[in-house]
Amino acid sequence: MRFGVNYTPRVGWFHHWTDFDADEVARDFDAIGGLGADHVRVFPLWPVFQPNPTMVSAAALRALDRVIELAGERGLDVAVDGLQGHLSSFDFLPSWLLSWHRRNMFVDEDAVGATARYLETLARTVAAHPNTFAFTVGNEVNQFTGTVHPDPHPATSPQITAWLDRMLGAIRAGAPNLLALHACYDASWYDDTQPFTLEHVARQGDLSVVHSWVFNGTAQRFGPDAFETRAHARYMVELARAFQTDPGRGIWAQELGAPRNVLPAASVPDFIDGTVEQLAEAPDLFGLTWWCSHDVSRALGDFPELEYDLGLIDEHGRIKPEGLRVRDAVAAARKTAPAALADAPVIDLDPAADGGRAALAPGGAFWTSYMDEARNGRHPRIRLVPNPVRAHDAVPAQEGSAADA
Repeated sequence: MRFGVNYTPRVGWFHHWTDFDADEVARDFDAIGGLGADHVRVFPLWPVFQPNPTMVSAAALRALDRVIELAGERGLDVAVDGLQGHLSSFDFLPSWLLSWHRRNMFVDEDAVGATARYLETLARTVAAHPNTFAFTVGNEVNQFTGTVHPDPHPATSPQITAWLDRMLGAIRAGAPNLLALHACYDASWYDDTQPFTLEHVARQGDLSVVHSWVFNGTAQRFGPDAFETRAHARYMVELARAFQTDPGRGIWAQELGAPRNVLPAASVPDFIDGTVEQLAEAPDLFGLTWWCSHDVSRALGDFPELEYDLGLIDEHGRIKPEGLRVRDAVAAARKTAPAALADAPVIDLDPAADGGRAALAPGGAFWTSYMDEARNGRHPRIRLVPNPVRAHDAVPAQEGSAADA
């Protein structure tokens, strides 16, 4: 099982791309090395890297090159995200998608073409480094289609299928030897209005990617110390597995953290231990990447309060107690053999009959059945009951991917 952190620069947060300091990045990576991490996930800011639909910034690409080099010099592999997109409550869309130039990022052909060209260029740049292993389309771009977004870019599920095909194809064209992925926040699991579906999560790209956050109602409903709260990440892994058509497809827990808005300090150590332990027992878990490396500096304003304390390293570069706890929990987990999938109890899921994605959400009927089984023994294997596939769920099989090499 790989272990890494989502890299949040200590100085300047992700705005560091506009005021780049390689020495600061080097210091950050030295501190990350103390966590026992083997990789970092890095986030180019989309408007900085592609300020115009026909321009990718050469200076920004050079900075990204240097970040990857600095990671490699310290024995860290790198996964790169393309479209940021959305980070820690802030949106970062380029100006050529906004206001007077408003285009729907998922369906407008000019916007889709420009985005694909950018991803191919970025992928080609990062693929030149031997320590780069994966490229994700973007960070939770499904939030831009959601009904909760204040300025959404609506799309249907078939349009999302086509968009993902185009974006993943662009990544593979630029970097055929890297894992090509996409990542969604949990509305794809729990919200029937979300056009990015679990079929997209589990069938497009080379791995299934999970972002697990217990401030989604889980900790609020069940409590910070509840079994359900510590089992949430593993539950999402098993739901993703159920929708896969390739039984051996890997799953990456690419984001999880200990948010203090729902976890008091006293609950954090056991939350870390319980979450990591249950994930380590999951078959075919590719890796675990904690959010995040460094706290957001208090010098930066207007973040939600929880963002200032999510890091494993504080804003002064010191590893925090929770950083040491994650380090030790992962070290123990790496000695744990995953449970055999064939030996797990089985629980059936019929999405249509069971109440759709709402039944999967915290407190829903299927959620309750699953958690009752997991609490009393082992995490069950979820068996998807065959159904006529709805047209908007049809996702073509991926061929020629890095995962097949």
